[in-house]
Amino acid sequence: MNITAKPKPMIEQFANITESSELGYAIADFVDRFRSAPTIELLSAEPVCLEPILKDAGLADAYLASTAAWLAHHYDVRVPDWAKGNARVLAKPWFASDHPKQKALFIQESPVEFRVRNIFVSANALHRA
Repeated sequence: MNITAKPKPMIEQFANITESSELGYAIADFVDRFRSAPTIELLSAEPVCLEPILKDAGLADAYLASTAAWLAHHYDVRVPDWAKGNARVLAKPWFASDHPKQKALFIQESPVEFRVRNIFVSANALHRA
């Protein structure tokens, strides 16, 4: 991956997602590129809602809001307005694993930016090697 390319704003990075399988790669790429030049401009414009396309009960939309908030907090930029409030919060909890022991661990260690949106992941879900 060439992370020296100019980072795309979040609104552009996720504009052409058509399948759930594309989302993980797009998030990893965005996180890598954001880290190379962390600015609010990359987060400020709201990405298109993906639920109508992916039919995932809003998981992708909540995950993008969680990601934007997490990046903002960790890189000392303002959390974008679109990532605040309840518009991108899941109605039911979602866990990155169905295994009971993993669920218990995720409840404990999931970053607050994810927990408030009813998403439970590992503490290092957005960390990259």
